Amino acid sequence: MNKDQLSLLSYSKMQIGALTFLRVLIGWHFLYEGLTKLYAPGGWTSEFFLLNSAGPFSTFLKSLTVNDTVLYWVDKANVWGLILIGTSLFLGVFAKPSKILGILLLSLYYISYPPFANYSVNIPVEGSYWIVNKNLIELGALLVLYFFPSSHLTGIDNYLLTMKRKKQESQNEN
Repeated sequence: MNKDQLSLLSYSKMQIGALTFLRVLIGWHFLYEGLTKLYAPGGWTSEFFLLNSAGPFSTFLKSLTVNDTVLYWVDKANVWGLILIGTSLFLGVFAKPSKILGILLLSLYYISYPPFANYSVNIPVEGSYWIVNKNLIELGALLVLYFFPSSHLTGIDNYLLTMKRKKQESQNEN
């Protein structure tokens, strides 16, 4: 019995369904955020976000807005990072590296506006509470998905693994 079969046996159908549902929801959220930024009327920029950051790296983040070329590439990396991570999670393809990248991106958002008393932005933001905010919750959900993967069972990763396994089996037969 191979690793995939053991994993399949250790998850109930409800667990697989719940993990897949969570992965698709987070993928949709990332994808939606990226597409709304990509197609924003008049263009979207991270300049306001960076200039108003209040976390421990706020000096560095604010410095990214000084040079228009740097800001352009920061904006492109953010938009396309969201789109690619979202698409990957939504479809369940290359999901493992996308979960890691999603965790890193959410960590950057979290430390840019940490919900701690000493880093107040003085603007009440929906979903931002003391210590725990929606970025941290989504980051935690991605950690769960990383340690309890399902895309190899219900995503395109399943198809890719099956094709790889068949190719290896045919090579072993020859």
